[in-house]
Amino acid sequence: MHITFKLYASLTAYLPPERRSGNQMPLELPVGATVAEAVAPFALPMHLVHLVLINGHYVPPEQRASRVLNEGDVLAIWPPIAGG
Repeated sequence: MHITFKLYASLTAYLPPERRSGNQMPLELPVGATVAEAVAPFALPMHLVHLVLINGHYVPPEQRASRVLNEGDVLAIWPPIAGG
């Protein structure tokens, strides 16, 4: 199955260099893949995986290992962000 994988802010550094300027890339995953399985190849530090959305809907940390992705989903991840 195919999804769109997006990383924001400092996490874009974990994308392949040619995908960083657009902050997203297509991913091909096996049917039944979870959020955790989609993220694993990118070696994101878990303390930086703060906000996870699938198609704009929040996925709580306790559901990320079991939440199954579907064809065409958009998986977006943000690090903790501070502002002032």
